Amino acid sequence: MQQQIPLAELLRPATLDGYIGQQHLLGKNAILRRSIESGNIPSMILWGPPGVGKTTLAFIISRTLHRPFYTLSAVNAGVKEVREVIGLARNEENAILFIDEIHRFSKSQQDSLLGAVETGVITLIGATTENPSFEVISPLLSRCQVYILKPLERDDLEKMILHARQHLENSTGRKIEINETEALLRVSGGDARKLFNAIELVVKVKSGQQEEVLQISNEDVLYAIQQNLALYDKAGEQHYDIISAFIKSLRGSDPNAAVYWLARMIEGGEDPKFIARRMLILASEDIGNANPNALLLANACFDAINKIGWPEGRIILSQTAVYLATSPKSNSTYLAVDQAIELVRKTGNLPVPLHLRNSPTKLMKDIGYGKEYKYAHQFDGNFVEQEFLPDKISGTKFYDPGKNSREDETRKWLSKHWGHKYGY
Repeated sequence: MQQQIPLAELLRPATLDGYIGQQHLLGKNAILRRSIESGNIPSMILWGPPGVGKTTLAFIISRTLHRPFYTLSAVNAGVKEVREVIGLARNEENAILFIDEIHRFSKSQQDSLLGAVETGVITLIGATTENPSFEVISPLLSRCQVYILKPLERDDLEKMILHARQHLENSTGRKIEINETEALLRVSGGDARKLFNAIELVVKVKSGQQEEVLQISNEDVLYAIQQNLALYDKAGEQHYDIISAFIKSLRGSDPNAAVYWLARMIEGGEDPKFIARRMLILASEDIGNANPNALLLANACFDAINKIGWPEGRIILSQTAVYLATSPKSNSTYLAVDQAIELVRKTGNLPVPLHLRNSPTKLMKDIGYGKEYKYAHQFDGNFVEQEFLPDKISGTKFYDPGKNSREDETRKWLSKHWGHKYGY
């Protein structure tokens, strides 16, 4: 019985013009497009979330440049397979080696690529969903250009839905009307592969009906996905759903759910560093100054996992997960820096007040740099009120302490010293 080719594979574009999304890299005169069209591409790391076109882009590059193309998956390839491909590439000219999920390669596996990349035996294209600064060894990273692929925009996904509908109408001989797209967009999570899988599944479910036109609504999409969840997740797409459930359980202060999702990841063979890194982020983003020790424990967990590994690492992960889940929560510092960044983008580079400026030379002192600055340690309580913001945004409050015992104390201190200025 011939295996059916998934819709996502059938609709994989073969040219740059057919590629949807990533206009900052591949639009007219964009940096990567110019590089491809010149025929002179560097070794590169494509970093971005799942389903945004990393693998497709690698195939398009090789096809456009008519170069020999080899592909390995870091999930099931090792040093032996890498050396075999490099051996084949030595007999080729300008060969490209694409490694999917390169963040899963060990240091020794990545080391085995260095010589071939450095001497130009291969042009490496690595794809990763993880920050390459953490997951790719420095010598290899320094020889590669990192291109960041962004999550797909709504317009990109709408174009894909139209493309899929047209293809399915041709292949099924049935008229298809997708009356609502919200559910499709939601279940896709911005992942093109999940979007195509969802459309294909819904059309398959609806095809048993006798109507001349297949009408697809949000309700149809949600029903089909819920009824066929195992089929929908057959490609391992639950990886990101489960880490999402784990993080949301920690944020929601449910240690039982957190340990359950942790167990699912352990049994599924998840990389322990991936789990520990997510907890490290959550400790600051969702707990913050409500319990500063959470960040210290999460960081210790990450370090310990690197030393211990499996299977004992599960104990450290569980201890940290339960601690984070049962800690008081605050996102006040996370909101503060995002609000400050937003204001910086709106107001630009406002001048630093003269009394706050550095004054290493006599001229700078003469024109007022550092003048009237008050040294806090010369005052009672090591505090003296003065202006620390540019005049234009004086009095703007970014940090609003969360409602928890530790930050309640912080609020009292801020109210005493800055209450009239910032409204604490």
